[in-house]
Amino acid sequence: MIDKAIFALQGVRAALVVLVACACARAFAVVGQAWALAAAIVDLWKGASVSDQVFWIGLFVACFVARQVLVYAQETYLDRYAAARADELRQRLLSRVFETGAAVVQKHGTGNVTTLVLEGIDQVETYIRLILPKAVGVVVIPLVLLCWIFPLDWVSGVIALVAFPFIILYMVILGHTAQDEAAKQHATFQMLSNTFIDALRGIDTLKLFGRGRSYGSSIYAASERFRETTMKTLRVATLSSAVLDLFATGSLAAVAIMLGFRLVDGTLAFFPALVVLVMVPEYFKPVREFAADYHASLDGKNALVSILGIVDEPQAAPFDDASDPVPAWGPDCSFSACGVGFSYPGFKALEDVRFEVRGFARVGIVGASGAGKSTLVNLLGGFADPSAGSFRAGGVTAAGLHRVDWQRQTVYIPQNPYVFHATLRENIAFYRPDADEADVSHAVEAMGLADLVSQLPDGLDTVIGEGARSLSGGQAQRIALARAFLDPDRRILLFDEPTAHLDIETEWELKQRMLPLMEGRLVFFATHRLHWMSDMDYVLVVDGGRVVEAGRPEELAAHDGPYARLASRLSGDVA
Repeated sequence: MIDKAIFALQGVRAALVVLVACACARAFAVVGQAWALAAAIVDLWKGASVSDQVFWIGLFVACFVARQVLVYAQETYLDRYAAARADELRQRLLSRVFETGAAVVQKHGTGNVTTLVLEGIDQVETYIRLILPKAVGVVVIPLVLLCWIFPLDWVSGVIALVAFPFIILYMVILGHTAQDEAAKQHATFQMLSNTFIDALRGIDTLKLFGRGRSYGSSIYAASERFRETTMKTLRVATLSSAVLDLFATGSLAAVAIMLGFRLVDGTLAFFPALVVLVMVPEYFKPVREFAADYHASLDGKNALVSILGIVDEPQAAPFDDASDPVPAWGPDCSFSACGVGFSYPGFKALEDVRFEVRGFARVGIVGASGAGKSTLVNLLGGFADPSAGSFRAGGVTAAGLHRVDWQRQTVYIPQNPYVFHATLRENIAFYRPDADEADVSHAVEAMGLADLVSQLPDGLDTVIGEGARSLSGGQAQRIALARAFLDPDRRILLFDEPTAHLDIETEWELKQRMLPLMEGRLVFFATHRLHWMSDMDYVLVVDGGRVVEAGRPEELAAHDGPYARLASRLSGDVA
């Protein structure tokens, strides 16, 4: 019922040691409470005064306070541990998305990956916080209490011992049923997320072709399937919790009945019977708590499996041939694509791409939406490997660019740069975490971030991203540009539609910051806004996954070819 993946988390052994110690201490506190309460009641039954029970009352109160302190300490420790593991998983997931680019998103779906990042990590954090203490409690607390119950009354001990495995067995059976239903619910939710995100991304196209209503019906059908699977999961959870409560209550009733019979016939003394009667509910309590929280943790369990399935998915290792490394990029280096192709499942995105550039050139990549521009940039960044052909960089031939000696020289700036949940300073110093104050301030001034810094309550130390301070698209782009500015050793810049979502005024202002940044670098700039091409040294025109035309922008514009026809169609975007 507990996924083994949770035991592979960093520091889980130390966490289990702490939880076992807390569970043992809580069990002994339960024994102390039961013993003190029974002793006080028996003494009062025998005619002793209340004032004579000060010791037992004090012991009961001390054990009660100890239990609450232990619970608080355990929860505090688990909150920190679960938060740390959640942050670690978030970083691993985002790193995997960043490293593989479109490949992992294409395989698992944009909506699914987004949901895992935004909601799945929080569900995993809740899962860790709930399931670890409950699992430890089910094992430790009943075992400790059973060691005290048997000497006091072996009959009650036998009943408790026999009933416990039956309850566990029933929990396992119900757990498999609940897990199956929860897995169906999780899969349906993934499908709904992907369907909804796809609809949002293509809403303009759907409206243009009059398919909005029919696609809305498919979203409604997907949401109905999700509702049905959710109700089935809740039904199983409710019924199983009720049945488990019935089993535990029946076992407790059996112990109480046997205690009553033996008290009546005089074969058992009042004190041990009362101690056992107080401890038995605590004996079954961990099982009931585990059953109650198990269903609440299933979403986190499924999210953990999905996240680990992505971050641990086998991938091509970076190609690091020490005898043949890619040299540091310079004015005499050359780069070429030799028949490069790339295919998604059932779809050929690029085919026989060939071009060559030298030194610090600015290369524009233009084409209509869906032509293959972003896929080509992903290959250039090493986020995916070609399915055909190869690259040649600085005299080194490589089947793919997923290699450290290449990626350490590159800066990737997409349409929506990722802003980490960290301070503005840490976001700017992403490529150079050791950058000093003067360098960061210079990057802030150069990229026009001074106004933003002056507006933030803590300046550069203000936390931004992921639910913290929100930023506009232009501000996020400036942060991405500041990262590149701060690391001049990265001589290869990859831009993937960096201004596609910006208004023309913001784009024009950013352009004045971006052009100086391109000096002394090899730049690949993918866009459908052709006014950028006048600032490029070389242009690749991509259509249907092929480079259909290449050359200097003024040469391409001078004759009636693919570039000129594309410019005619996008004339409203030409400066």
